[in-house]
Amino acid sequence: MYRVILLPREADTGELRRALWAHRIGHRITEEEEGQMLWLADPAQHDALLQLVARWQRGEPLMPDGRPAATHPTAGAASLLGPLRQAPVTAVTLGLCLLVFAVMAVLGDRVIAALAIVPLGVVNGSLAVGSLTEAVASGQVWRLLSPAFLHFGWMHLIFNMLWLWYFGRQVEALQGSGRMLTILLAAGIGANLAQYASGTVLFGGMSGVDFALLGYVWLMSRRAPRSGFFVPQMLVVFMLGWMVFTMTDMAGAVGFGNVANEAHLGGLVVGLLLGWYHSGRARRQR
Repeated sequence: MYRVILLPREADTGELRRALWAHRIGHRITEEEEGQMLWLADPAQHDALLQLVARWQRGEPLMPDGRPAATHPTAGAASLLGPLRQAPVTAVTLGLCLLVFAVMAVLGDRVIAALAIVPLGVVNGSLAVGSLTEAVASGQVWRLLSPAFLHFGWMHLIFNMLWLWYFGRQVEALQGSGRMLTILLAAGIGANLAQYASGTVLFGGMSGVDFALLGYVWLMSRRAPRSGFFVPQMLVVFMLGWMVFTMTDMAGAVGFGNVANEAHLGGLVVGLLLGWYHSGRARRQR
């Protein structure tokens, strides 16, 4: 990262940040004693960044299509939809998770049976578990990914969606929706298979994908700093520390024992592998 310009401490940089991401200019803004420091990932974009800053300071339109932030009745809706349009894969994934959670509240176990990694049912009062191989062979290919969209409580859902939005939006802004879709599919399936291999069939959540995104973004920021990726080091420590904590007996003692640890680890491995590959390509292309 390269220091570019110091902005006033009291300045609201929200619009400038959105415009920079929309123009695919990798950056970050840090709080300094003197004010807000704007950093740039790629020095080749230095002039483009300064032009945007100058337009922002003059109050001119910043977005690529040139539409002003006018007082039109739909301006508020447009500003709300802006981030969703910039990260469509992340937004659709988040929306599907919310939809599945809402449908679960209405239909209950039928949704779980339809989206679990293997077919589930009740026979003579006992849980009947199907075979993944037979399910996929019969055309139920969605089961390889669908458990990622199941969430079993508000806290489970909220935290997974926060990390999904935080990391997914960054991936789409810097490398496009295709890259985000690749990570989602590879990590979702990889995490589910890792958990299934541990002998568990009733599990769910987007956390495997979240850990994959963490690993991917972290490696990109470390091995290809000019790519524009950034993740606070303390966030990396916290998330990895949490993953290790939930693997211990202490987690169960305080009510966090029912965690898909193998899915977390599987997702992280997928993210690190993808991050290593793509950061290596980014370094060779410099």
